[in-house]
Amino acid sequence: MRRSRPIGAVAVVAVLIVLAAMLRTVPAGAQPPSGIVRPTTEPNKPSVQLGSQLYAGNCASCHGIAGQGITKPRPGAGDLMGEGPPLRNVGALAPDFYLRTGYMPLGNPHEQPETSRVLFSNKEIRSIVAYVASLGRGPGVPSPKPTRGDISQGQELFTSTCAGCHQLEGRGGYVTGARVPPLQNVSATRIAEAVRIGPYLMPRFTKTQISDSQLNSIIRYVQSTNHPDNAGGWSIGNLGPIPEGLVVWWIAIPLILLFCLLVARRRRNQ
Repeated sequence: MRRSRPIGAVAVVAVLIVLAAMLRTVPAGAQPPSGIVRPTTEPNKPSVQLGSQLYAGNCASCHGIAGQGITKPRPGAGDLMGEGPPLRNVGALAPDFYLRTGYMPLGNPHEQPETSRVLFSNKEIRSIVAYVASLGRGPGVPSPKPTRGDISQGQELFTSTCAGCHQLEGRGGYVTGARVPPLQNVSATRIAEAVRIGPYLMPRFTKTQISDSQLNSIIRYVQSTNHPDNAGGWSIGNLGPIPEGLVVWWIAIPLILLFCLLVARRRRNQ
């Protein structure tokens, strides 16, 4: 029995060596970006000049030197393949959303961007946004006022327009080819930006389709789902019919069958 311990230790060491060798063989292009390229000195306040420097070091390899976009993949910064849409005439709306959610910088242009740690400071984001906005005329950052919205109207609009993907309580989920993010604790500005941009597979809604007043109502309803009132009982995560169906099939029905078996056995023994 004592000999098994050295053998087990040797096996563990061998496994670690194999894993280390496998990690070394991963190509550099598959690794995420190592960090942010910054100028040697930065001004104290946001500026278009600082934004142009940050853009050149972190964004131009995918979006082009002057925001013209890159349609044919080519090697870029960090040995990553550069490919991205043009940024001319997108205004401040799109860069503010993608940078403040951590969607950008993106390691792989063919992957779905997801909320992650924001790599730029607030000053740097404002500078990059100002530079991108200077590339052409485009929409600015919205200023929604959800307190002016009507929560009942917001629930009705959200149910008919958004709940098909985000679930009625805004808990997110999965659709064909994408993961739908939850909307809890998302700021009003980020929600308004997403509605006007339509990131990834989400459709874009213009002011003709959803007015600013209606958007205020939608945001107010979404914010109300942060702390839902589950007076009806067990919420099961407020995820909708899928977890409820699982509870029925895997808990409720087996318990009912067990109860029926116990009743039948008791009658048989009488």
